[in-house]
Amino acid sequence: MSFFDRLSQLNIEATCKSLESISEEDVLRTLQKSTFTLADLPTLISKAATRHIEKMAQKAHTITKQRFGNTMQLFIPMYLSNLCFNKCTYCGFSVEHKYPRTTLTETEILAEAKLIQDKGFQHLLLLTGEAQGVVDVEYISKAVSQVKPLFASIGIEIQPLNEAEYTQMIEAGADSLTLYQETYHQGAYAQYHLAGKKKNFKHRLDAAEAGGRAGFYRINIGALLGLYEWQYEAIALANHLSYMQKKYWKSKYSISFPRIQKMIGQFNPKYIISNSEFVQLICAFRLIFPDIGITLSTRESAELRDQLIPLGITTMSAESKTEPGGYSGKTAEKQFETSDNRSLDEIKTLLIKKGYDPVLKDWH
Repeated sequence: MSFFDRLSQLNIEATCKSLESISEEDVLRTLQKSTFTLADLPTLISKAATRHIEKMAQKAHTITKQRFGNTMQLFIPMYLSNLCFNKCTYCGFSVEHKYPRTTLTETEILAEAKLIQDKGFQHLLLLTGEAQGVVDVEYISKAVSQVKPLFASIGIEIQPLNEAEYTQMIEAGADSLTLYQETYHQGAYAQYHLAGKKKNFKHRLDAAEAGGRAGFYRINIGALLGLYEWQYEAIALANHLSYMQKKYWKSKYSISFPRIQKMIGQFNPKYIISNSEFVQLICAFRLIFPDIGITLSTRESAELRDQLIPLGITTMSAESKTEPGGYSGKTAEKQFETSDNRSLDEIKTLLIKKGYDPVLKDWH
């Protein structure tokens, strides 16, 4: 049984409705536990739990220190192309936006990568729009091979591939896969993805398993918060993560909670998750999944990122540019706007001041 089959059996809508009946006493009883399970998630993300976020945060901080110490891994994204053939209502790369598209050449890829290496980064995440026939498996795998000698770790956040194609990426030098389902609610997914290969909900959901079979060292999954109710996404993501951990246990796992930010176009998210609910979500996942990585992107403001550091975060991006060629000063359209524009050195200084060890390379 694939997770697509499992998802249809979970009846998450009913679980979300049941959150209203969870009492403060239920929350207090749950928070007395020393260890937590997937069954505790509804209680931890319930409205009743909002009055006890401070206690959740303290527990999340303790667990994170026990598992990860005072370390914070830092990475940087590098966009290869903003060409995309999908029509997705929330994305700055969506095909209906009429602007000149940019795809980096081999020379530009290497120049961009060297600039990033000079900044001190050793963990690189390569991203693209989804454009079959142009930004395809051959193009991306060649880019991975090009930049691999410059970095300790190469991750990819690209279109869904099959097992053989992911194997090709690994052989080229990629060690981690990031793949967000965007929204786990199939009806909402259809409303946002109007044309192109990304319209296929099942194909995207199955791709994480293809990555597991291919044998990525690390797999990072998540949902784009703002496309549907955050509690629904939390329950679906937690079940997806648990499923992947059990079935593809050789891979390490991390999660991200990206929130929609400003971009070209007029998209306004219907489902807003507040900062306090965002904290609640992060803490809940840390309590239930003590050993996973939790990534925090520059989508969030510097002030909020600073506050979230002790609450379960293990990985942060820095100096992010969301357009191809952004580090070289190339003019190209961004996928979305970033909020924390501090330099790597500024973030390292902040981490050290808070008692953390900034990690630029954690394996070879």
